[in-house]
Amino acid sequence: MAQQVILDREKLSCSICLDLLNDPVTIPCGHSYCMSCIKDCWDEENQKKTHSCPQCRQSFTLRPVLEKNTMLAELVEELKKVGLQAPSPDHSYAGPGDVACDFCTGRKLKAFKSCLMCMASQCEQHLQPHYDVPALKKHKLVEATLKLQENICSRHDEVMKIFCRTDQKCICYLCSMDDHKGHDKVSAAAERTERQTELRVIRQKIQQRVQDTEKDVKVLQQRVEAINLSADGAVRDSEKIFTQLIRLIEKRSSEVKQQIRSQQKTEVSRAKELEKKLQQEITELKRKDSELEKLSHTEDHLHFLNNYPSLSHLSKIEDSPNIAVLPLCSFEDVTAALSAARDKLQTVVSEEWAKISLAVTEVAPQPEPRTRDESLKYSRQITLDHNTAHTRLGLSDSNRKATLMEVDQLYLGHPDRFLARWQVLSREGLTGRCYLEVKWSGNVYIAVAYKDISRTGARDESGFGYNDKSWALYCRSYGYTFIHNSISTSISGPLSSRIGVYLDHRAGTLSYYNISETMTLLHRVQTTFTQPLFPGFWLPNTPGDTAEFCELK
Repeated sequence: MAQQVILDREKLSCSICLDLLNDPVTIPCGHSYCMSCIKDCWDEENQKKTHSCPQCRQSFTLRPVLEKNTMLAELVEELKKVGLQAPSPDHSYAGPGDVACDFCTGRKLKAFKSCLMCMASQCEQHLQPHYDVPALKKHKLVEATLKLQENICSRHDEVMKIFCRTDQKCICYLCSMDDHKGHDKVSAAAERTERQTELRVIRQKIQQRVQDTEKDVKVLQQRVEAINLSADGAVRDSEKIFTQLIRLIEKRSSEVKQQIRSQQKTEVSRAKELEKKLQQEITELKRKDSELEKLSHTEDHLHFLNNYPSLSHLSKIEDSPNIAVLPLCSFEDVTAALSAARDKLQTVVSEEWAKISLAVTEVAPQPEPRTRDESLKYSRQITLDHNTAHTRLGLSDSNRKATLMEVDQLYLGHPDRFLARWQVLSREGLTGRCYLEVKWSGNVYIAVAYKDISRTGARDESGFGYNDKSWALYCRSYGYTFIHNSISTSISGPLSSRIGVYLDHRAGTLSYYNISETMTLLHRVQTTFTQPLFPGFWLPNTPGDTAEFCELK
């Protein structure tokens, strides 16, 4: 009867929510569902303009009208009254891939636990003595496993309870007496305890790595969001700027057209007016010529002489309007001027476009060089600024080397000269990606600083590394210390008389390297630089100490 109830429950379950049918409905293909489940399913299919059965996939062009199946509803209510019984024992039988009970006969049940002492797996019924019998309570039970035979020695058919540290393998008692005699051996439990401690440390490292990596992922996600926002803003701004440029050009084009047409109208009007006057003059001249011709042909001398005085003034022809007063108007100069303006604009656009393209390609910070050869691609030749050198510092080797002297040097006064510390800055300010190397001896601060760092005052005002305007690596015969804003960080690493300095100003990266046979990172700073950086030296102690910018090729 119980099996029949389970069968009924399965048949009376909705294949969508996997629970007993609630307000059951039967659709045209014959399958039944909860009314709310099939409604939700079809609501999602509305956009496809077709509806189908989730089980057999039969489709319906028109959405079927859903009516409650009263017979199914009554069966569900009866089932609820009878109550749900425990699953049939058939459901506990071992199948392919399951661990079978070693004590069951016939059809075996699934094993619930495996005993490492009995070397057998047992179902709940056969496992019960391990909970009741005092001697069996001491046995070690684990989750049911198919790998029990791995714990049996294939040579002696004994349980391997001993671990040989010499050969790093599990062995049985008999193995320990012959092949592994004299080896370093402990119980498997003791080795497990020690390995478990190591495992705990490894897991802690892994978990810490996971946490660190998750933080890195979060930072990357934030960077992606910032990149997208920045790029979207740049696109909007560029469209706005180009629209403004286009409108400006269109406006100037319209103005030039209007000026040309206006000048054309003026010049044409003047030409028309002059043409009218000339036409009138031609008419008048022809009329006078006709009269004179008529008079010249008369045979009556008296008539000729009597009329000649009245016509004699015709010989005095007034000058015609000079056409040269109205020079030929040509707009070729306008075309030439526009062509010249176009060429200049193209030149400016080409020059500025290179800068724009460079700005776009340099948006993303480039990876830091991994080798000295890669770093040398960004090498810069640096010289010391004589006007910044303290009077106790002597400059040599084309102003690349500074030496702490016994006495003051004869330097002229200058507002950029350091007065409180034995320091000097470079002549060149650094931006972009730069690399330089320094040879040092004695006690030397190798620094980069903003140019407006104080030249006088206390150490935290003017000393390299002791304020927010400078970063310094303090090099001594027994080690390195990095200092910024009076915060010191001891650095472990091999000592070398040659230090490499890599700067990516845009990315805010400053790195110090030990240069010997290999290039070893000593310290890296990640910050934001707001001004160009000037390399410099501080020789604080012993006369004869030196620092020199190396010539890199």
